[in-house]
Amino acid sequence: MSVELKKHIEEIVSLADEEFEYISSHFKPKQLKKHQYLIQTDEHVKTIYFVIKGLLKATYIDLNGKEYIIQFAMENWWISDFQAFYNNVKSITNISCLENVELLGISKEDLDKICHENHKMEHFFRVKNSSGYVALQQRILSLLTTNPRERFEQFSCQYPQLGQRLSKTIIAAYLGISRETLSRLSAKTVI
Repeated sequence: MSVELKKHIEEIVSLADEEFEYISSHFKPKQLKKHQYLIQTDEHVKTIYFVIKGLLKATYIDLNGKEYIIQFAMENWWISDFQAFYNNVKSITNISCLENVELLGISKEDLDKICHENHKMEHFFRVKNSSGYVALQQRILSLLTTNPRERFEQFSCQYPQLGQRLSKTIIAAYLGISRETLSRLSAKTVI
């Protein structure tokens, strides 16, 4: 089905062609245009998505209407409202497309099925979930313990390709700083 998905899985586990064909049959393709929503607040979330092409952002809007960017997802990344997906509760995030996107989605039921039937896939998703947890913890600690310059430098080093695809306004919001502060910080660095 998807060369990108197969390569992505095989970075962690190897699969025979027949295994991959069976696994990929559980994924459903989805395409969205820039500015469309993949997930909106208060929806039931039954799918996680692998990004084949494009860029998305997950946001949370507080009671005062302030939007916080939680994460981005680009090619070879996974995205969903994971709390809603795994806990069978309504979504608290919005996920919108910053570019046209091509995705492969898998339902909770199918994910559980392929992980139960194929322990290599169970291992793959455990590794991906652990990596996501570590990245989220690092992001929280960065927001709590670093100054704007350090956050900007971490972002630039960790995600150099995103700096070219995102507006400075979006980057500033993700880093929790003003657009003006970002402009000062990036004056000597091209993002």
